[in-house]
Amino acid sequence: MIVPVIDPLGVGTDPGMPFMVKALDPADAQPRLESLLGSSRLRLLAIRAVRHKPGRRCIVEYDVEIEGRDLPARAFTILGKSRARRPPDENDQILRLLRARGFGSDAEDGIGVPEPFGVIPEYRMSLERKVPGLPASQLFGRSGGADLARTIAEAACKLHRTGVLPRRCHTMADELAILREKLGELAVTRPEWASRLSRVLEECERLAARVPTPKPRGIHRDFYADQVIANGPRLFLVDFDLFCQGDPALDAGNFLGHLAEQALRLSGDPAALSECERAFEDRFVELSGSPIRPAVRTYAALTIVRHVYLSTRFEERQPFTETLLELAEERLGTIARIPARARVS
Repeated sequence: MIVPVIDPLGVGTDPGMPFMVKALDPADAQPRLESLLGSSRLRLLAIRAVRHKPGRRCIVEYDVEIEGRDLPARAFTILGKSRARRPPDENDQILRLLRARGFGSDAEDGIGVPEPFGVIPEYRMSLERKVPGLPASQLFGRSGGADLARTIAEAACKLHRTGVLPRRCHTMADELAILREKLGELAVTRPEWASRLSRVLEECERLAARVPTPKPRGIHRDFYADQVIANGPRLFLVDFDLFCQGDPALDAGNFLGHLAEQALRLSGDPAALSECERAFEDRFVELSGSPIRPAVRTYAALTIVRHVYLSTRFEERQPFTETLLELAEERLGTIARIPARARVS
């Protein structure tokens, strides 16, 4: 059987990731997949390159079918994640640890992470089952969006309580360093905004100084609605590439900042998903303790500031850049007007 290989992104010709030539070769990939899954009855149906950052990372999907001795054939998709500069076993280990601490397929609360299948060192690739369902971002704005937001807040808190602590750390200082770099770049390309961007950065630094240093927890660090896959009553948290030790409020604030950006981009109104924002924030604070709310709101504002820069990197988002800047100024100003002694509730 001829196995179709779909590579519109040029993964197989990336000089920074030469090992991907074999990863896209059915004759090379099939026996490696058979070995990892422990099945000599595996049939490779298709290979697709679906994401690619040249010289750095990519994602390949392998459609496979496995026939059991006494079971009908079952088809599913394996995600292969390759990184040029990071060992592939890191992602695999994180998923295994999380599944062992309540995120497995049998989780009573229905909140899980993908099933890991191991690594292919020659491809610098970790493999996991592609979970079924829709990104939560596609479900907000519909009936039940607030309930979904509350459940996602519960999933975030569950992640923070696992006790899984990776070696990498991310602090408020790291977050501010990213903003300084990106806003500095934007000020060069949009000099008419330089003074506004400088004031925004000053306000970010001032408000960040109010956020207490928390006890580090394992955090996702890239937590937003596209990283949550909903499949009926089940939720899956995905993409742990940035998993690290840090402030749980960062995950919550990042999620809220992305919701506001999504609302602005899709409807023109940053408050269009405010019901979902409130539902998520209130449930997260209920589970984490009221003193965390000011930090959550500060990180949400910093996320919107980061989106000012990010919007310039995508042509379809560039019409929203100045509106995002206005929204960032508004959010930072609102937080700044709250007296420090009142910022614990």
